[in-house]
Amino acid sequence: MKDLAAQIAAHLPAARGTVAEVRKPCTRKGCAKCAAGERHPSFIYVYSDADGRRRCLHVPRDLVPELRQRLENGRAIDRLLFEAGAQFVRSRGGQR
Repeated sequence: MKDLAAQIAAHLPAARGTVAEVRKPCTRKGCAKCAAGERHPSFIYVYSDADGRRRCLHVPRDLVPELRQRLENGRAIDRLLFEAGAQFVRSRGGQR
């Protein structure tokens, strides 16, 4: 396996969590979209903080593509770490 630190560095910047589109009513009186039962789309980033509590943040629409790329990078790093752990155990005589 190539140097793990270099492989991880190739996937930075990274993030963990998920981004989701939600639809909510607005606060404007007389909004035709809300009156028709439609809701306005927005995006939230859901993640866990250091204490394991779930947190949500509003994500401006123009940041969504970059956040999605960072989340994919985070999943790639997770895969590298899982494989590194398994490889360590196998190298010390562990069985699959």
